[in-house]
Amino acid sequence: MYQLKQSLMPINPVFNPKGNDDTGNRLIWFGETTNLMQLNDVRYSWAVSLYRQMRENFWIPEKIDITQDIVDYVNLTPEERRAFDGILSYLTFLDSVQTCNVPHLKNSVTAPEIALCMAEQISQEAMHNQSYQYVIETVIPNDRRTQLYEFWRSDIILKERCEFIAGLYQKYVDNPTPENYFVSLLADYLLESIYFYNGFIFFYNLSSRMLMSGIADVFKMINRDELSHVRLYQKLIPEAMKIFPHSREQIYEMFALAVQYECKWTSHIVGDNILGITTKSTEQYTKYLANIRLQAIGLEPLFTESVYKKSPYVHLERLSDTKKEAHTKANFFEASVTSYVMSSSIEGWDDF
Repeated sequence: MYQLKQSLMPINPVFNPKGNDDTGNRLIWFGETTNLMQLNDVRYSWAVSLYRQMRENFWIPEKIDITQDIVDYVNLTPEERRAFDGILSYLTFLDSVQTCNVPHLKNSVTAPEIALCMAEQISQEAMHNQSYQYVIETVIPNDRRTQLYEFWRSDIILKERCEFIAGLYQKYVDNPTPENYFVSLLADYLLESIYFYNGFIFFYNLSSRMLMSGIADVFKMINRDELSHVRLYQKLIPEAMKIFPHSREQIYEMFALAVQYECKWTSHIVGDNILGITTKSTEQYTKYLANIRLQAIGLEPLFTESVYKKSPYVHLERLSDTKKEAHTKANFFEASVTSYVMSSSIEGWDDF
């Protein structure tokens, strides 16, 4: 492992005239960047393709019609309505902390093409919060909106969940060491690649039963964005593992805790009260996700039983395909987004 000399993570200056933007010297972290967006030539060509895809995914939530969902919401069972409120509150939290946390990580990235991807991620996270606001103010009665936003105040399990996630981020903010940077980066990957998906499943499940289909369309777009973020961190984590102090045991422990908290929350808010979702399928799906996310960064699965080698929600995958006009299917459950062209042969922006 490369031995770091810094006791704290360096923050890029606004402008560093002594920097060197030559691609031969360019590094993701600890480089000598001028902090200018020198994109005439790049070292990490995969970031160019990813950024371009992220930009092409631009969408506006208000363009999606969710008026029928107002009626559907009233007709949900009390259990479905509680789950709807709780999951929407939880997803609002996730994108809120991402909008706040990613800039802290980006400030130490010295490859401009990767910083550009992270800047786009921040923009998308902010738009997701706008999407939740659009859903809440369209579907939820006015006198209950604040209650939904503050669901975490009255729900102990959700509050515990939020504090656990935010605490990993806050640890780096309070003490920005390389060790804590790695933890925060890995926590970002866990959030992007595991925490959203039981929530997505809930809304796809309702849509499969002809309920809340407009809102499911909103989540398809969010789902598509989040998988581009997963792809970003699947590239960054293996590089970080070469540089930052960590242990594989630490990574597995963080994954195990993430699964534990995610199963506890989803079983609490959904449980066995929603047709098509059970505590058993929640556990299977969450552990399945953890396994494929580990494999994507070059590590062995954590849960070795055969049941965790497949998703229990394969029948819902078709609902997440937001590019039906494309010849390649985007499988947003396994992050094998084949419509994303991650070319390694592109040397610069002019090749587009």
